[in-house]
Amino acid sequence: MGIDPAQLSILRYPDPMLRRKAAPIETVDEAVRTVVRRMIELMYDAEGVGLAAPQVGVPWRLFVTLPPEADREREPLGSARVYINPGLEIVSKELEVHEEGCLSLPNIHVDIRRPVAVTITAQDLEGRTFSETRDDFMARVWQHEFDHLNGVLIIDRMSPMDRIARRKDIKDLERASRL
Repeated sequence: MGIDPAQLSILRYPDPMLRRKAAPIETVDEAVRTVVRRMIELMYDAEGVGLAAPQVGVPWRLFVTLPPEADREREPLGSARVYINPGLEIVSKELEVHEEGCLSLPNIHVDIRRPVAVTITAQDLEGRTFSETRDDFMARVWQHEFDHLNGVLIIDRMSPMDRIARRKDIKDLERASRL
């Protein structure tokens, strides 16, 4: 596969990889598991609750999550969940607005409207398919990470008012990428 997990790091906006639609993973093998372990470490070190493969420069349909209720000290990496080739189904017409941030857009937090409940169907690290339905914070995390697999960022979902309010922060990230 040609990916050195030790070289992976979290990409920042406006890196073009963040806009690329990720490709399905054909085989869940040791190379995938090695990348997953590195992604979990990066997410944990950044104190995040989710990280998608495109955010570390890998164009795969894969993301990892660490539920906020996980005990980061007693079981730092053991609570992480892996979602390979995920599909999302909205199961609630009810929408809710909550603030979201993103490891690829540091210091930018905006209110995002999302469906309250979703069902995710994905593969685990053994290639087994599973489904889960949630109507809590993790449902929002799944939707956020799923967006990354399609090249969608929170700045694409923010309101016109948030776009105006965050214009300087976004421009600062763009300027920093040129340095």
